[in-house]
Amino acid sequence: MNRLNIYLLALGAFVTGTAELIVVGILPAIANDLNISIALAGQLITVFSLSFAVGTPILVAVTSRVRRKTLLLSSLGLFIIGCLLSFISFDYTFLMGSRIILGLSAGIYTVVAFSSIAKLVPPEKTGSAIGMIALGISSAMVLGVPVGVAIVGWWSWQAIFALLGGVCLLVLLGMVRMLPQIEGDTPVLFQQQFKVLGNPVIVSGLLLSLFMTSSCSLMNTYLTPFLLDVLHMQFSSIGFMMLALGIAGVIGSRIGGIGVDHWGTVRMISICLTILAASLALLPIFHSSLAVGIVLILIWMFALSMMVPAIQTYFIQQAPQSSNLVLGLNTSILHLGVAVGASVGGIMVKTTATVFYHPWIASCILAAALAAAFVSFSLRRRNVSEAA
Repeated sequence: MNRLNIYLLALGAFVTGTAELIVVGILPAIANDLNISIALAGQLITVFSLSFAVGTPILVAVTSRVRRKTLLLSSLGLFIIGCLLSFISFDYTFLMGSRIILGLSAGIYTVVAFSSIAKLVPPEKTGSAIGMIALGISSAMVLGVPVGVAIVGWWSWQAIFALLGGVCLLVLLGMVRMLPQIEGDTPVLFQQQFKVLGNPVIVSGLLLSLFMTSSCSLMNTYLTPFLLDVLHMQFSSIGFMMLALGIAGVIGSRIGGIGVDHWGTVRMISICLTILAASLALLPIFHSSLAVGIVLILIWMFALSMMVPAIQTYFIQQAPQSSNLVLGLNTSILHLGVAVGASVGGIMVKTTATVFYHPWIASCILAAALAAAFVSFSLRRRNVSEAA
């Protein structure tokens, strides 16, 4: 496969990822322009995530027989329409509708991009190729969000979506010219596609994703208060810390993909979960040292990003004939985990009036993720042995 195709798919992931994350940085601008509250503007994030989580597995299942190139181009075309609607949005309701379109198109593109990569590269290169897609998503936080915030200062928040639509159009044209045809999943009746949920290896793997993302969300949602109130970091340093976390995430995504190819998904997932749990467990213990706390948080983000290619590759390996559906379901589970983790974290703040204990609770949730991983890996080995 031409490596340029991998870069095109990763660039598409960067653009769609930026569309999801950028609203976090420009909420005040949107609220002021549309004369709405920050809380109401925040629902633009919610509707995107819900569209992404609920619509993606259904649409992916319905289109399972469609060639992957056709589906990728269609999702990008729909994404461009969503960007144009966002650009010309004149009121909140109109903008909300455009966010639904962006969420659906971004969800389909992300899932199909991950599964297409697995069909375009040799099996021994799957991990590093998937790592490139994950790298594109991680880069959206490091590069896409800061650039978007800067554009708001230069022009307007609508201009961001015009720029995203333009870049997406270039990606689409590049794929039309260079991306080869990719077959869809093996033809299976719509009702039978969801029988994959009867596979205990897949179900326990989805539980692993749920626990892992819930832990991440619990910690990440309240990371800034933890840095300020527990580690006593200066507010002026928060921006630099977020940039450092973004860089750690980008590097982790790339190394995680390479690690999958060298050591396999099972070993990478086990190592990453162990590092995640250990770093969070140690964080409150060393709360009096800002330097140690920063190092532990960077290690946590690095291991978290390393794990993304491993999980995606693991699901593709377990259900190669239904990879799009399984990845779509996993995407929904990941978004559900974000909501669960944020909710649990909020309850803890109300109950304890502090974020000091958040890393310990997040570490305990990761212990549950390790247990789910152990079950999934054990069932997988048993299935392989029975097949042999």
